[in-house]
Amino acid sequence: MLSLGLFVRLEAKPGKEQDVAAFLDQALQMANQEATTPLWFALRLGPSTFAVFDSFHDESGRQAHLNGPIAKALMANAPNLLAAPPSIEKTEVLGAKISPEARAAATPASR
Repeated sequence: MLSLGLFVRLEAKPGKEQDVAAFLDQALQMANQEATTPLWFALRLGPSTFAVFDSFHDESGRQAHLNGPIAKALMANAPNLLAAPPSIEKTEVLGAKISPEARAAATPASR
């Protein structure tokens, strides 16, 4: 079960909203390469507020993600893109519903 997660809130600098959205699109490509990140979502919460939610099987997967290429790219680009440092919250997944269709779509063999 995916038991651990991260919720990362990002506030774009004025005029950088499209750049943050583009960064998150590129981050998706990196997330698809991370074997220990089975679930990753980029979210838009408002005109200039974005977030990432991802989930992991264990703490080693979460730490690998926190030390991986997305986190490095985010921290390198944060001064240019973000109005404030990213808010990174560690979460515990208490429950989840994943439909059979969603599971099939997430399985590499079904692609």
